[in-house]
Amino acid sequence: MSWHEIESNWRRFQVSAKRRWGKIDEAQLVAVAGRRTLLAGRIRDAYGITLAEAEQQLSDWQLTLGFA
Repeated sequence: MSWHEIESNWRRFQVSAKRRWGKIDEAQLVAVAGRRTLLAGRIRDAYGITLAEAEQQLSDWQLTLGFA
């Protein structure tokens, strides 16, 4: 499955995202609404990493959820 599945069911995956990236607050996760580019930007800003590193973390997280 693709990222579209995560985005379409964002409320379901928000809890997992909050556990994974605890520095991102609930309001920010709600605002992201499952949009990958916005979430990557939030991760980058919260953790002071590059966008490429944030994208890698998202890909790894996506795999742990069972989505390739």
